[in-house]
Amino acid sequence: MTDVIDGPGTDGLVIGADGRARCAWGGSTPDYQPYHDLEWGRQVRGDDALFERMSLEAFQSGLSWITILRKRPAFRAAFADFSIPAVAAFTERDAARLMADAGIVRNRMKVDATLHNARVAAGLPDGLTALLWSYAPAPRPRPATRADVPAITPESTALAKALKKLGFKFVGPTTAYALMQATGMVDDHLAGCFVAPEAR
Repeated sequence: MTDVIDGPGTDGLVIGADGRARCAWGGSTPDYQPYHDLEWGRQVRGDDALFERMSLEAFQSGLSWITILRKRPAFRAAFADFSIPAVAAFTERDAARLMADAGIVRNRMKVDATLHNARVAAGLPDGLTALLWSYAPAPRPRPATRADVPAITPESTALAKALKKLGFKFVGPTTAYALMQATGMVDDHLAGCFVAPEAR
């Protein structure tokens, strides 16, 4: 049970059964709450971990995030825990296996893009972490309301352009910004959310 908070500066917050104020989407279903509280907006570093987030954001394109979140264990099993070297070595037989896996999103373009992106990531001289975090904007105050949360930013547009130039697929400016939000490159928890900001 959640209650929407009313009043100035509270747009987009809810009070959960635990009495904590959190971003409304984080209290909209039990599946979202641990993801909102413990993962979303927390800094992620490590090439495989970032490759996982990048891949899942690409699979989410055109779908709801809750669909991807619920399928994440199956995605991890199907894609070798998103180990870049392992996925980069996947063959056409693996692609066929993935397309037969009802536990994941069976979209051939997205499957092929994930395998392709692993090969591109494997060839980055400084790694995926250094590349992605080089586009993280300077820390800024948390948004006051959900209306203050952008869908794209100059930084996400620049990141998407750089990724495309390197050969990555399915990472446009909106997906790039969602990746920035999910991995703590930006902190878009609302100002009244109980989740403590991280130092950067």
